[in-house]
Amino acid sequence: MSGIARYGTYLPYYRLQRTAIGAGKGERAVASYDEDSTSMAVEAGREALAGANQIDTLIFTTLSPAYAEKLNAATVGSALDLSGSLRSIELGASSRMGLSALLLGADIAASGDQVLVCAADVSVGAPGGSRETTGGDGAAAFVMGSDDDAIAKLVGRASATAELLDTYRVPSDRFPKQWEERFGADIMAPVIQDVATRALKAAGTEPTELKAVILDGANPRALAGLPRALGLKPEQLADNLAADVGRIGTAHAGLLLARALDTASAGDRILVVSAADGCDAAIFEVTSRIAEGRPARSVDHWRGSKSNELPYNTYLKWRGVLPFEPPRRPDPDRPGAPPSHRHLRWKMGFVGSRCNACGAVHLPPQRTCVACGAVDELKDEPMSSVDCKVATFTLDHLAYSLQPPVVAAVIDFDGGGRCPCELTDVDPADVEIGLELEMSFRNLFTVQGVHNYFWKARPRR
Repeated sequence: MSGIARYGTYLPYYRLQRTAIGAGKGERAVASYDEDSTSMAVEAGREALAGANQIDTLIFTTLSPAYAEKLNAATVGSALDLSGSLRSIELGASSRMGLSALLLGADIAASGDQVLVCAADVSVGAPGGSRETTGGDGAAAFVMGSDDDAIAKLVGRASATAELLDTYRVPSDRFPKQWEERFGADIMAPVIQDVATRALKAAGTEPTELKAVILDGANPRALAGLPRALGLKPEQLADNLAADVGRIGTAHAGLLLARALDTASAGDRILVVSAADGCDAAIFEVTSRIAEGRPARSVDHWRGSKSNELPYNTYLKWRGVLPFEPPRRPDPDRPGAPPSHRHLRWKMGFVGSRCNACGAVHLPPQRTCVACGAVDELKDEPMSSVDCKVATFTLDHLAYSLQPPVVAAVIDFDGGGRCPCELTDVDPADVEIGLELEMSFRNLFTVQGVHNYFWKARPRR
């Protein structure tokens, strides 16, 4: 047996008002121009790991991979500074893979492994379409372990696979398409009901005993009849966060599960149903260890930490939908594979060095201490989770950026260490010396198909 040992989530800072696109009330979460599914998976993974990195297997799932052919999970694992002996698995093609990955992680954890499951998506739809309106961006991550470590045990599950043309996209398509919703709903509704019923039976649970029910699917109409079929009460149904986040592809079921765990008590049973090209259902029972596995920031914390004034044309520019005049500067050079590999732990993991002789911190890492001159007396010093603040800064209106001006700062770290760094998720007018910051994994730029990942600093959220 196995279950969830820890978990974490991430929602980007920006929100797009639906009124800006003529789509009614509410807003959707929007990844910044320097974020993608890989960087957001890292953010959620950091929350779930909370400094621990003893992971044997990493599972990453997304519908919006940063690389179509290259293991994005390798980038996630490197940024999280996980072991080189890590086993990595990557899933995609259907939004149901978020819950499928969680169940696969539970199976692997039952053999004794510590498994990190990350799901993240940037949901992009054609302008004026339903995916643009109802989609959202974000990530969720879960550490799966043994029953002894579990804050929520997996006590029941069921699955089904259905071949039908509902939501689909061929590799050459920019945006996904969806068949007429009534067709998919007629096919999927009985499948969903059967899977949920079998999961309840496997858990020995009656619908009335469920504290929370999470319903997630590519076709909401297919799920609409399940509460009535199971005799559920309205208070049992979890808010799907459609009003202020949107549906986050593979990460959405995990995001809603995390939100239920944020307020759950020992003994609560939670049903999660995720439907797309079939259905997965899982029932988790919360244990007395629940408080030990909660992250520092809840889902509702991320929901409240935002800027909801993103212009629609800026959103379209960030997603590559709207043609625009690029910055009138030479394009950046493509990052080279050899130097990137030589400095891998610094570039991806933000690992500096600390002198054993005098304690000075060096960013980037050095062989010779600049403070006392000691040679080869320095040890690795992970810095990605260390708080920092602005020592000095400037606004660069000439540097290449999709969101000028670039805020270039020199930042000081608590406990020692200083380095130049670009700021993100910040209004230039709000930057001041002493501003408290935290590090965030981002894509600096993409040139000739190569993503240049590194770390930026953002105001503490």
